[in-house]
Amino acid sequence: MTAGSSVLELLPLVFADPGGARARAREVLGSAPPPLHASVAHQVLGIWERDFGDLRIALRHLRRARDLAARAESADREADVLATLGVALVHAGRTREGLAAFERGVARGTGHTRARVLFRRAYVWWVLGHHREALEDVRRALPVLRGAGDDIWTARALTLRATVHLALGAVDRAVADFTAAELLWDTTGQEHDKADAVESRGLAAFRSGDIPAALRLLDEAEERYAKLGTPTYMLSVRRCEVLMAAGLAPEALTEADAAIALLDRIGGQSTRKAELLLAAARAARSAGDAHTATDRAAVAVRLFAAQRRTWWQTHARLVLIEARVAAGRRSGRLVADAAAVAERLAAFGSPAAPEASLLAGRIALALGRTADAERHLAVAARSRHGGRPTARMTGWAAQALRARAAGSRRGVLEACRRGLDVLDDHRMTLGASELRAHATAQGAELAALAQEVSLDQGDPRRLLVWSERWRATVLAAPPARPPEDPALLSGLTAYREIAARAEGARVDGRPVPALEREQRRLEREVRSRTRHIRGAAPGAGDRLDVGRLLDRLGDGLLLELAVVAGRVHVLLCGRGRVRRFTGGPLAEAVAEAEHVQAGLRRLAHPGAAARLPLVEAAGLRLQELLLGEAAARLGPGPVVVVPPGALHRVPWALLPALRDRVLSVSPSAGSWLRARETEPPHGGRTVLVRGPGLATGGAEVPELADRYGGATVLEDEDAQVPRVLAELDGAGLAHLAAHGTFRADSPLFSALRMADGPLIAHDFERLARSPYRIILSSCDTARLASVGADELLGLVTALLPLGTAGVVASSAPVNDAAVVPLMLALHKGLTAGLGLAEALRDARAALPDDAVHQATGWAFAAFGAA
Repeated sequence: MTAGSSVLELLPLVFADPGGARARAREVLGSAPPPLHASVAHQVLGIWERDFGDLRIALRHLRRARDLAARAESADREADVLATLGVALVHAGRTREGLAAFERGVARGTGHTRARVLFRRAYVWWVLGHHREALEDVRRALPVLRGAGDDIWTARALTLRATVHLALGAVDRAVADFTAAELLWDTTGQEHDKADAVESRGLAAFRSGDIPAALRLLDEAEERYAKLGTPTYMLSVRRCEVLMAAGLAPEALTEADAAIALLDRIGGQSTRKAELLLAAARAARSAGDAHTATDRAAVAVRLFAAQRRTWWQTHARLVLIEARVAAGRRSGRLVADAAAVAERLAAFGSPAAPEASLLAGRIALALGRTADAERHLAVAARSRHGGRPTARMTGWAAQALRARAAGSRRGVLEACRRGLDVLDDHRMTLGASELRAHATAQGAELAALAQEVSLDQGDPRRLLVWSERWRATVLAAPPARPPEDPALLSGLTAYREIAARAEGARVDGRPVPALEREQRRLEREVRSRTRHIRGAAPGAGDRLDVGRLLDRLGDGLLLELAVVAGRVHVLLCGRGRVRRFTGGPLAEAVAEAEHVQAGLRRLAHPGAAARLPLVEAAGLRLQELLLGEAAARLGPGPVVVVPPGALHRVPWALLPALRDRVLSVSPSAGSWLRARETEPPHGGRTVLVRGPGLATGGAEVPELADRYGGATVLEDEDAQVPRVLAELDGAGLAHLAAHGTFRADSPLFSALRMADGPLIAHDFERLARSPYRIILSSCDTARLASVGADELLGLVTALLPLGTAGVVASSAPVNDAAVVPLMLALHKGLTAGLGLAEALRDARAALPDDAVHQATGWAFAAFGAA
């Protein structure tokens, strides 16, 4: 091999082994090379700095490479460098200079080299949002590249064409090109391009509506880039888009901001910074942070304008207008701006055009300009019959608003039903309960519209159906999971070990920052693995059958609290009918509930008895806000309370009207009905678990072991997570005395402390069937996070879809010593044949009449129907 051919091989090497190519290029320049070889070396260093480092340094190398190519009197060499320089200039925001470099490159190049220049100009057209021009240059380049047998550049051209097709919404064409490109990549050693192909397939999966596959492929691409030491700015842009579609906007905002900070530190590509700012603006808008969204979008608009990227600038303007509207701004000027953006996006062929038309229609409606609103909403409504789920839901939202403006209640309900059906099909393609829960936020507006119409119609039964239509849908079906996922199991085991070591170090007073960093890394790994799981099939599962619900209630009542326009409405179900009563403002009820929680925390400690009357008075105020006149209509029978997510921490047994009765709580009427109809396992065994570090040592467990002869008792080293899970699977009754921790930031990492580390909600999701009845005797085990539209995530909700018909758990800190007599009295009732709710009622009544024990009894609730 000659020295010349070796130097020329550095150009393909920069994408196969970027670090190695950079080192060899520096060696070449250190050996006094001729102008041609020096030109190649400077071009390699320019490409490395352009893609992975400082653009200012990249431009210096590439200009030097261009000058050396001219000295070498090689027209093709000069054309190739001009193309690389053109890409760098465009990424630096110097679009006019970049396009001029391409003009010279196309003119100087011939044959195969000219085709490569055309490909790179096509890439630049895509960056700038000129999709038709990009497709035209690829069309001209591809036959020449194929004819030359240039598999690498042919695969790149196919990948680029597929990416342009995706931007225009032509998913099928994109998939065909990605598939053809991947076959070619398998024959090359271009590891960077292979990673890019995986990333592109992830984008195609997302555009096809397969979010789990998109997340899996993007994670795989990130692993490949990491091995090459390659920054992943474009990958971050794409992952932000997928995360937002999955309802994880705060996570997307964090990722985008981190990538922007890194770009700023290294002086990276201005084009990528603008795209990341746009991603951050979209994420902030979705997360409800209008101020941040406005700030990020405004900067993105300015950058895109300076870069002459009209396609991107128009998309950023859409987000900027949305953010301003979210901040409360309404004006005729904003209607005109949104309409102009919609027209421009439609001319570009952008899938975002209906969203802009819907925005224009919303603003016009708010201003009372019904004719303008109808015109814009009619355009947006066209998207309801095709495209991605988000586009179809945009269309149905527009159709619902049209129907409301026209006074057609029936039309509103039909549009809401159809739009939520689209969401249900999309949601059930997600296997992870976390993603299913967050995805429901996309249907919040449709469900709220339907509730408002049902309230206006004065039909309590219909309001009940629509309240159930969007609440606790995650509990309608268990999370999907593969039969075995060794990587997930390994990640859970490693997480548990690190968490146990960190906890031990904290107890000893030793610093744990390294362990905490590793714990966070493993959490991300476990979360990623669960998000990759795909749902079994589309569909929403069972709809609530009100007649069946009323039959199953028997002599009991179910109180479903629906929130419409910020006010609580009580739907009293039972005795063959559904009645509605008006409660108070939700915001006041939430504030009062927080006040009660603070009171219960104080009462968990001796010496706070003086606060008991204050807590009881707050319970009466809560009753007035939450139950209204319904409190006087309850009668003597058992009651099921179905609160909205915002009120899941209310200690319902504290309310005077509920204090002395058989009371259970359920996330939805549908989940209560499923629990009521769940059959206990045949010959279900009893499992008693005692975790480490309890103040009382789990004193109730030995007594319960005597009461339940033959029960499986797991304590000390036997109380390790794998053994505990194996025994819990399919049990009839389980009692877990273990420290509980609630994670508001990541509720499925809420945990019970076992001998070998935390037993988390993700662990429970691996059970084939969770225990029919389960009692969690420690603090905060009933705490849940309200996410999505009206979904709840935590330990209790991890159990309910998996076969558990009833749970007893605490929603507040409790006094460990006072828990022991409560638990013993509870189990006394169970062994006498009572259900959980009835046994808990009797156990409260049997407690000593002091503040600590009363507060302990109020903190516990029975969930479900067993």
